[in-house]
Amino acid sequence: MPHRPFLVAARSVIRRGPVVLGFALVVPIVAAGCSRTSAAPARRGGEGGPVPVVTAPVTEKDVPVDIAAIGNVEAYDTVTVQSQVTGQLVDVLFHEGDFVTKGQHLFTIDPRPFEAALAQAQANLSRDEALVAQAEAQLGRDAAQAEYQQLTAERNAELQKRGIISKDMAEQTRAGADATAALVKADKAGLTSAKAQLTAQQSAVDNAKVQLSYTVINSPLDGRTGNLAVKQGNLVTANGSQLITIQKIQPVYVTFAIPAVHLPTVKEHMGHGELPVTATPQDVDAKAATGRLTFVDNAVDPTTDTIKLKATFDNPDRRLWPGQFARVSLRLMTLPHAVVVPSEAVQTGQDGLYVFVVKSDRTVEQRTVVTGERVDQDMVIQKGLHPGETVVTEGQLRLEPGSKVQARGAEDADPPAPGQGRGRGRGQGQGRGARP
Repeated sequence: MPHRPFLVAARSVIRRGPVVLGFALVVPIVAAGCSRTSAAPARRGGEGGPVPVVTAPVTEKDVPVDIAAIGNVEAYDTVTVQSQVTGQLVDVLFHEGDFVTKGQHLFTIDPRPFEAALAQAQANLSRDEALVAQAEAQLGRDAAQAEYQQLTAERNAELQKRGIISKDMAEQTRAGADATAALVKADKAGLTSAKAQLTAQQSAVDNAKVQLSYTVINSPLDGRTGNLAVKQGNLVTANGSQLITIQKIQPVYVTFAIPAVHLPTVKEHMGHGELPVTATPQDVDAKAATGRLTFVDNAVDPTTDTIKLKATFDNPDRRLWPGQFARVSLRLMTLPHAVVVPSEAVQTGQDGLYVFVVKSDRTVEQRTVVTGERVDQDMVIQKGLHPGETVVTEGQLRLEPGSKVQARGAEDADPPAPGQGRGRGRGQGQGRGARP
């Protein structure tokens, strides 16, 4: 009995508790409903005041149309210098890495064995010249003797017909003339053989001179020398010892590949003249070098669906180095007086591409456009815009035709808040932040 009043009081509180809780839950729901109702106009951008956006002008300029690729620098010409004779390398007249000119003396191989061979060949040549002279003299002597005996045989034949001399004497004279004539023929053959031997010996002398000339090795082209493979004092063998490699780097080639889909366009523009190519080495503070397209491969690589191209660069400052990678840009043409807008101004809708154009009354118009080439951060507009108009580049998500905007230039745009991006993310963030 003493505890009964306490229990009654407790039941009374419990009965009232749900009522209090129910009231507390109703308040947030009503507040949330008010917030959504009042925020809706701000998202549409028509009734909640001007929508802050970033704008940019529509400009007109000459736009280059380029194809970008990664290329590799190649030497214009590469020669591997080897010895054509066997001997000791006695002189190296340059340093590794030197730039050499065509005809410059680079190596000397011991010439003494070749000088001796040349002297011997020249001595044999002198001997054969003497033999030819001897054969010519003998032929002249025998030819004169043969002519005399021929005349004698003819006179004796006439005397024998008259009965002055016997027939035996006349025939004996005729036989002597015939023998001398045969000797003349032999002398002629001997002279021909001596002359042939002389010619062969002259060739031996010439060959000995050539072999001697091979002991002096000159540079076959202008270029830069590489690593010296054989040091002075070593024995080099004919066509077996690689001495050094020389690469011509003025001019140089840059080889690169582009997708085969661009091949018809490249061929079309090549028909109108040389296509300029720029190559920028992948170095810090590297400057671009300018060249020209000089080679298109005769087949597409089926494994990569690319076509190999080659450009020639004069390379006067030796900026490009063989084996180096470079960023290549092949310029196909330049679009004169092209209408250009920042690429982020172009949006994609159900009816195609469009932009929001800011009109003079600070309202926006949604306008369909036809785009062309994209160059860096700009987009070429072929149809739909005119120079001097203003387009929205950020904040398009909150816009609809007729929305009033508060425009700012791209350089005045605030950086996006943490967790928000530029453009569409920015518009969404402002919509969620609206209050009744």
